[in-house]
Amino acid sequence: MQTFDFSPFYRSTVGFDRLFSTLDGLNVQETKSAYPPYNIERTGDDTYRISVAVAGFSKDEISIQTKENNLVIKGGKSEQENTEREFLHRGIAERAFDLRFQLADYVEVSSAIVENGLLHLELKRELPESKKPRQIQIGSTDEPQTIEKKSAAN
Repeated sequence: MQTFDFSPFYRSTVGFDRLFSTLDGLNVQETKSAYPPYNIERTGDDTYRISVAVAGFSKDEISIQTKENNLVIKGGKSEQENTEREFLHRGIAERAFDLRFQLADYVEVSSAIVENGLLHLELKRELPESKKPRQIQIGSTDEPQTIEKKSAAN
């Protein structure tokens, strides 16, 4: 894997701090484990769904938090539960996880449900009225504009 150094761009840009910190974050995230697997899908013009494979976790063992356009999904098993059993073979991953997603502006989590071992988060983008596009009417004057001709006799 090749890593990129974005520091030369920092010196010549103003106002793009968030963009470059996101790029740096993507560079680091590639090295992290992809556990648990997840899907991100567009379900409509302004609606999205994140589905996370959380088989073996109850809804009480999962937490979902949003803060400043960051979505954090955490899951973990209690230590008591793991010490009561003796495994001859352990192939089902039940390790703790911490997934982080950068949400676009005005995207909010509208609901979250656990169904058939999948955690589904429904997201919706709701622009405030001041940010929505609006139609501008084009006005005209009542008087027709004419271009004066100079007569050839002058």
